[in-house]
Amino acid sequence: MAISAAPIIYGLIFVGVLVLVEGLYLVFFGKSISMNSRVNRRLEMLEKGAGREEVLEKLRKEMQQHMASRQIPLYAILATKAQKAAIAFTPRQLIMIMALLSAVAFMALTIMTETAPVIRGVISVGIGIGSVYTWVNMKAKKRAAMIEEQLPDAVELMVRSLRVGHPFSSAIAIVAKEVQDPLASEFGIISDEAAYGRDMGEALKEMAERLDMQDLRFLAVAVTIQQQSGGNLAEVLDGLAKVIRSRFRLFRRVKAITAEAQWSGKFLSAFPIVALIVINVLDPHYYDDVMDHPYFIHACLFVAGFLAANLYVMRMLVNIKV
Repeated sequence: MAISAAPIIYGLIFVGVLVLVEGLYLVFFGKSISMNSRVNRRLEMLEKGAGREEVLEKLRKEMQQHMASRQIPLYAILATKAQKAAIAFTPRQLIMIMALLSAVAFMALTIMTETAPVIRGVISVGIGIGSVYTWVNMKAKKRAAMIEEQLPDAVELMVRSLRVGHPFSSAIAIVAKEVQDPLASEFGIISDEAAYGRDMGEALKEMAERLDMQDLRFLAVAVTIQQQSGGNLAEVLDGLAKVIRSRFRLFRRVKAITAEAQWSGKFLSAFPIVALIVINVLDPHYYDDVMDHPYFIHACLFVAGFLAANLYVMRMLVNIKV
């Protein structure tokens, strides 16, 4: 029985390219920008002698450059995720990395497989684009999860600062100094923008929309309402901190309860594809007798449509919003 190692080789090349992307990121920007590091990057830049305005401009450029480049062909699929992840690579650099990784994948496929050049080219481009998208998506999810976890403590720190007599701008600055990244740099930008005259509520609202987080929208609305109508901001934020923490606990509970259903959905969605790969690995000629049938292509398209519908339905069933 002939066994084809091509699918395994494709997977190994994809993983290798994914690791290469992370390596390039660390080489260019250092470990301090990695999500594995808890360093407050903004304070680190200030301690190295950079001016406050220079640091603000650099961080704002990193956080806004991707959405400003959505008009670049094929880059729109990455723009939103790259913005949420605050990827320091510029859009042009990310596109160049896609091209470089596609070339590396093509060379690896040429050395390790005997597929036709056209097929190698298509697979290489898919690996180059897919690896960068997967890497950016992983960064965005990890960064969002860290911000959601840090936010209740940050709001409570602001409450304590307000109760001892600090103005709200000072409370924001304290959060930017005392908490860790990624939330520290986000609040540091707001603190610096407020120091240069920008409205605090507007800055918070922009951050909430850029990160697309409901809890941050609550914070921005609370601050804006207090600015317009007055009131005890410390009490409002204290209640908001309790709400955010309760939502976070509820989200974790729902995630634990639905974990079995989510993994069942992933298994049922992945099983047909895995079965197809295993069959082709164990017996590459399994479908040779039916490939010449006039309805073979139609049947493949029919099955692909049902598989796509299955993926969509299973995702909707296990995607519970809190």
